[in-house]
Amino acid sequence: MVPLQNDNNNNIIESTLLLPSASASGTKKKAPEDKWNLAYIIYLTLGIGYLFPWNSFITAVDYFSYLYPQASVDRIFAIVSTVVSLSGLFLIILNGHKSHAYVRINVGLALFVASLLVVPLIDVVYVKGRVGLSNGFYVTVGAVGVSGVANALVQGSVIGSAGELPERYTQAVVVGNAVSGILVSFLRIFTKAVYTQDASGLQKSANVYFFVSIAIMLICMVLYNVAQKLPIIKFYNELKIQATAAEEDNGPLTGSVWRLTVRDTVRTIKWYGFGIMLIYVVTLAIFPGYITEDVHSRVLNDWYPILLITCFNVFDFVGKSLTAVYLLENAKIAVGCCVARLLFFPLFFGCLRGPKFFRTEVPVTILTCLLGLTNGYLTSVLMILAPKTVKLQHAETAGIVSVLFLVFGLAVGSIIAWFWVI
Repeated sequence: MVPLQNDNNNNIIESTLLLPSASASGTKKKAPEDKWNLAYIIYLTLGIGYLFPWNSFITAVDYFSYLYPQASVDRIFAIVSTVVSLSGLFLIILNGHKSHAYVRINVGLALFVASLLVVPLIDVVYVKGRVGLSNGFYVTVGAVGVSGVANALVQGSVIGSAGELPERYTQAVVVGNAVSGILVSFLRIFTKAVYTQDASGLQKSANVYFFVSIAIMLICMVLYNVAQKLPIIKFYNELKIQATAAEEDNGPLTGSVWRLTVRDTVRTIKWYGFGIMLIYVVTLAIFPGYITEDVHSRVLNDWYPILLITCFNVFDFVGKSLTAVYLLENAKIAVGCCVARLLFFPLFFGCLRGPKFFRTEVPVTILTCLLGLTNGYLTSVLMILAPKTVKLQHAETAGIVSVLFLVFGLAVGSIIAWFWVI
């Protein structure tokens, strides 16, 4: 496995690279202070934002399952979203030299808003509470697909741009991902407690998810464009421009040269990517499909899957936050831990077919918490480390490639999730 290459981290970048304005005098320019941690907060918000649409679709599963009782809603949504995102990321990586993260993120956020408007609009115009309308389901799945395109544009670009900054900003994005899950979980608990669980109440709950999500997307648009004006962001953008210009002195960045760059980047971070992929193969094969459809509680009834999803999201947040306290820098151990997570398969299988005690609420809850904790910590570790193993001008590409591995893991995991039904 490829060891962590510390010689490319941001501290060394800051001390060895000169800004164009400073190079003539031979002086070194330090990165500006992130006043009020504003850039950190913005990347945290972006991390919350780009996962909120997906969380809204999957959290409204009660409403969609009521409208379309013959469909395995959460599993279909997962496959459509991940396959579309995966295809989009491939295209972005292959044509990354022709587009800019700034454009991709703004377009992606706009597509998120469009996809989120579909469900409330189709409810008013066409569905009107009627059950089993296949056309309504197809349109909803199409909205999930549009959201997948938006996710490819935003997630890859946000992780990539954060990878060009010090590691705390990548950590901010992945913590934001976890916060997104927690917010939606608590929002679901709130709506379930406030609204009745009939057709009208489920519709109101779903509309709350989507309108809150739209508001968050609009906030992300504003904050991301504000971030481009911050001194610290400008500083690292200039460093990237300088490094890229120096590299292009050896020749123009043609399509063939770009493909070689991508190939070299993939080779450099392949073990990090393998670990990330394996994390999400295991996680999505179990969560949320197994949690929402395959385990049951006579005591908690329909609150059981909601509480399990909340437990997963809370512990995912804890895991992603722990890298601010301790970052595991040994890539071999990190990837080894990702392989060890395969043990969750026989353990969760035991919760379905094993001894009676193993099929009770306590073991399932403990395993769900551990699934979330390991998912969060290992994701944060590998997403932080991967962009630091390449040159600064390739950090964005490394971040996008890391997301490609992640989404590929989601796609494989969403397919494996169907085997619980067998």
